[in-house]
Amino acid sequence: MNDATLITFIVYLVGMMVVGIIAYRVTKDLSDYVLGGRRLGGTVAALSAGASDMSSWLLLGLPGAIYLGGMGEIWIAVGLSIGAFLNWQFMASRLRKYTEVAKDSITLPDFFENRFHDQSRMLRVVSALVILVFFAFYTSSGLVGGALLFEASFGMSYTQALWVGAVVIISYTFLGGFLAVSWTDVFQGTMMFLALIIIPIVAIREVGGWGEAIDTIGSIDPSYLDAFQGATFIGVVSLLAWGLGYFGQPHIIVRFMAVKSLNEIPKARFIGMSWMILSLFGAIFTGFFAIAYFSANGPGGAPLPDGGHETAFILFSQLLFNPWVAGFLLAAILAAIMSTIDSQLLVSSSALAEDFYKGLLRKNASPKELIWVGRIGVLVISLIAIGLAYNPESSVLDLVSYAWAGFGAAFGPVLLLALFWKRMTRNGALAGMIVGGITVVVWAELDRWFNLTAEQYPILGLYEIVPGFILAGIAIIVVSLIDKEPSKEIQEEFEQAKTPII
Repeated sequence: MNDATLITFIVYLVGMMVVGIIAYRVTKDLSDYVLGGRRLGGTVAALSAGASDMSSWLLLGLPGAIYLGGMGEIWIAVGLSIGAFLNWQFMASRLRKYTEVAKDSITLPDFFENRFHDQSRMLRVVSALVILVFFAFYTSSGLVGGALLFEASFGMSYTQALWVGAVVIISYTFLGGFLAVSWTDVFQGTMMFLALIIIPIVAIREVGGWGEAIDTIGSIDPSYLDAFQGATFIGVVSLLAWGLGYFGQPHIIVRFMAVKSLNEIPKARFIGMSWMILSLFGAIFTGFFAIAYFSANGPGGAPLPDGGHETAFILFSQLLFNPWVAGFLLAAILAAIMSTIDSQLLVSSSALAEDFYKGLLRKNASPKELIWVGRIGVLVISLIAIGLAYNPESSVLDLVSYAWAGFGAAFGPVLLLALFWKRMTRNGALAGMIVGGITVVVWAELDRWFNLTAEQYPILGLYEIVPGFILAGIAIIVVSLIDKEPSKEIQEEFEQAKTPII
């Protein structure tokens, strides 16, 4: 790596650590650490939600998928855009109000327990377990992305790169909590956005313009140009179904809970959706133009090696720009990774501190004690994620896909019905959570456990979030209707949550 690139990279890292230290000094209790005291403005909430959402998947995974499959992979982006809009439109305001009505809940398990007045604490424990299991996989995807970045940029071995990236990413989350995460997300989200606009513009110029790029890509494989070429109903539904995942992602939903007022949400929705759609276009065209650039007749001179498709953005940064700009672009990848991992670790640590430690072990734990339990939780979960990421063959997209489906199916139907269906009961919520999570795990492992393949039964090629979401919804409705009606107090709180915050 050029010295100028390295200097730019280091300046960025130091800046992020400074933010973590400042946030450490203003974090007084667990509410500050995991929810920022409910004082996020609309712009911060929008960029924080977007940056936490997309991660290395946006800069590495999606361009890599487009490089391998062409425009047939754009249906993921379409599904995500629709899901994100519906999430902001219908869930954000109601959840912000309901979490305040439900005893000022500061975590998702906290909200589930308070929403249904669950004295058994089963909802809190099961939802916290879901968070810990699936965030271990999700966090490992970011660590794999960080390892790819450090490996390609510094010439390290995969194992060395994994540990260096992990130490860098985890440090400021450990110190600053939610405020550090949210403040840095604004800067990181801006970096990601600029990088995804700059790289495809320069790349298309390098391959000779739009017409030349299309001709080159078409000569390699005409199917790369057609979003419907080779598409099957199950394949398109599976890609669009990524949008369902938004309704159950704790690290995104927590931003809705932290917005300072409902008046900020329309602004946040506009900023967040604009950022997301333009960034997705940038990622798609980064991968698309990489097909032309890294071809036998393109400026790259040869296709990317097998397994190297997720490094297209990294290579563009190094080959197309001067060292100072390259440092900024490579730091944008790290920003994408950090902005998601920090949020995931924070939600996981809050599950340990608030839902297990305080909820089950020490109900009278002091604020400082809970903060330190949360910080220790960050370290423990990080070590588990590092273990999962140790395989150098790990794919960012595969790990994200599994965790995204797990959260979407386990929490999505439960949250939607909890917010909009008064008749829902605690047992219905518990059934939906368990059925959704188990369905995702079993469906994803049918081949390995039961030798059932999509070649034998095409329906098994369906993305596991679809059966998980449907079966969870059915379980919630059936069990709730069999169960006795919620108490009058629960129903009154439901009505209260429908009124606007003054």
